[in-house]
Amino acid sequence: MTETLPPLLLIGCGKMGGAMLTGWRERGLGETIVVDPFANGPIPRATLLRDPAEIPRDFAPAAVILATKPQEAPATLPAYARFAGGAVFVSIMAGKTVGFMQGLLGAGAAVVRAMPNTPAAVRQGFTVAFAGPGVTAAQRSLADTLLAATGEVDWVEQEGLLDPVTAVSGGGPAYVFLLAELLEAAAVEQGIPPDLARRMSRATVAGSGALLAASAEDAAQLRKNVTSPKGTTERALAVLMAESAWPQAISQAIAAATARSRELAG
Repeated sequence: MTETLPPLLLIGCGKMGGAMLTGWRERGLGETIVVDPFANGPIPRATLLRDPAEIPRDFAPAAVILATKPQEAPATLPAYARFAGGAVFVSIMAGKTVGFMQGLLGAGAAVVRAMPNTPAAVRQGFTVAFAGPGVTAAQRSLADTLLAATGEVDWVEQEGLLDPVTAVSGGGPAYVFLLAELLEAAAVEQGIPPDLARRMSRATVAGSGALLAASAEDAAQLRKNVTSPKGTTERALAVLMAESAWPQAISQAIAAATARSRELAG
């Protein structure tokens, strides 16, 4: 039997907030209020409000999920400071630190900071979370349950690790989509019809990801399994794995994204 979740307050119901809400429905959504002035309501099995002033005074959520845009945080978060001391705040806002959020919610606010990624939309997401000071074991467990509704969850003990996590996992789907985009374009350059190039590229990337997920072998070994000596794949990899090609480009890209995540904390 599905266990009903405790009362929840979701701030922002965009793509990621909406994906989480769908996952919670599958796990037994209890009393839930969504605050989003831009949502196209109604929202199934939840109460949609346009303004936090409309939240009933007796509503006591166990968790307040902050799924608003990071740049909106300074204007948005103070309205929810009244829930500090009772609820755990679970933030999926990129770059905003626990200290930043406590500055808006109150020093005693229990904050979990999390970085999900877009495969959460199909329950294949990966989220890394950090529990700030004052988060109880029960609150961390609830946060884990809420985040796990969209995929796999892991935790770090150092908040600073969320910056490279943002660069690798948070932005990672974009890099994979870019690979599919470039494979498609290169296929067309070699004379393959555009429709076939698109279907082939998408299926190759998706199928390879499924194989990686299902295999006990690491990525390097799976790559080697595809690479016949003196064959076509070996010739292609000689270009891609040159020091000035993918090894350097990926390293620089992740470093750049990590630096930007740290900048956003300001």
